[in-house]
Amino acid sequence: MTSSFVSPVFDGHNDLLLRLWLQEQGDPVADFLHGTLSGHLDMARIRQGGFAGGLFAVFVPPAQYARQSKTEYVEEDHDPLAITEAQIALLHQIADRSAGQARICRSVGEIERCMAEGVLAMVLHIEGAEALDEECSQLDRWIAAGLRSIGPLWNLQNRFGAGVTGDFPGSPDSGEGLTPAGLNLLRICNSKKLLIDLSHMNEKSFWQVANLSHAPLVATHSNVHALCPQPRNLTARQLAAIAESDGFVGINFGNAFLRADGKRDESTSLGEMVRHLDALLEKLGEDGVGFGSDFDGISVPGELGDVAGLPRLIAAMTQAGYSRELVEKICWRNWLRVLKKTWGE
Repeated sequence: MTSSFVSPVFDGHNDLLLRLWLQEQGDPVADFLHGTLSGHLDMARIRQGGFAGGLFAVFVPPAQYARQSKTEYVEEDHDPLAITEAQIALLHQIADRSAGQARICRSVGEIERCMAEGVLAMVLHIEGAEALDEECSQLDRWIAAGLRSIGPLWNLQNRFGAGVTGDFPGSPDSGEGLTPAGLNLLRICNSKKLLIDLSHMNEKSFWQVANLSHAPLVATHSNVHALCPQPRNLTARQLAAIAESDGFVGINFGNAFLRADGKRDESTSLGEMVRHLDALLEKLGEDGVGFGSDFDGISVPGELGDVAGLPRLIAAMTQAGYSRELVEKICWRNWLRVLKKTWGE
C-alpha cells in the first residue's frame, strides 16, 4: 500500500529513552543518531517515516523489569530519581550530539520552527511520577530541563494515586483515585501550564482531573474501550468529557489496545487502527484526534512495523476516505492545537 500524499507526524508518546537507558553495550545515543536500534525508533527510520517529533517519555520501570533487562542491575539499588534524571540526560545528549538534527522544544512556536527546518522536535514528558516527592521539589528543575507534560500515574500505585490495572477484558474502574498529594500535583501542573496525561489513570482519577483541572483533558496514548475492552482504553463517558473540555486523544498503536480480542498479535491490520480513528473522530470531532504511538513500549501491527511505516498508515487513512486536511490534522495539527491551548503559547 502506498500513498501519493505523506504528512509529517507529531506523535504523543514513545519510550525511546527507556530503551536507551536499558542498553548495556556501546553508546546508545550514537546508535540512535547514526546506527540502527532494535526497537521502533532511530534517526534513520524517523527520517524515512516522516516523524517530525513528539512527546518523549521518561519512564521508571519496575525494579524487577530493570533487573531482567540489565544484567548487572541491582534491584536493591533501584532509585527512581536517578533513573529519571539519567533518562532526561539522554534526551539532552541526543539534542547536543545531533549536529542540529534534534532539539528539545518548550513551546509550540519552537515545535513549528523545528518542523519548518526539518529538525526533530522533542518534548520532554514524564510517565509515572515515582521520582517526584510529595512537595514536588524536583519539578522546577525538570521544567528547566524541558519538561512540558506529565502523567502522574503508571499502572502501579505511587504517592500520587493508583494507575489503571486489570486483566482483559476489564473496566477502567480499578481502584482508588488521586491521593491528596496527587490532587496537589494536579493543581501545580495547572499553575505551571504542564499538560496532564490521563492515559494511565483509572476511572476515579480520570474524573477527579475532569472535575478539577481547567486545562483540556488529554490522553496521549489511549484507544476506544467499546472496540477493545482493555482497562486502559477510554469509555464513551470519558470520551464525552474529553470532547466537552475541547481535549484530545492520541491513538495507541499497540496491538493489545487495538484488537477486539486484546491479543498482542502482529497480524493486526491497519484497518483496526482506522476503526479506532473513526470512533474517536465520531466522539471528539476532527480537531480532537491524533497519534500517540507508544513506539518502543508495545508491539505494533506488522503492516506498520516501526516508525518508517507511518506512510503506510497514512495511505490506509486516505484509502478510507480521509481528506488531506483531515490527515494533516490527525498527523500533527491537532497536537499543536491542544498543546497551544494547554501551554498558552
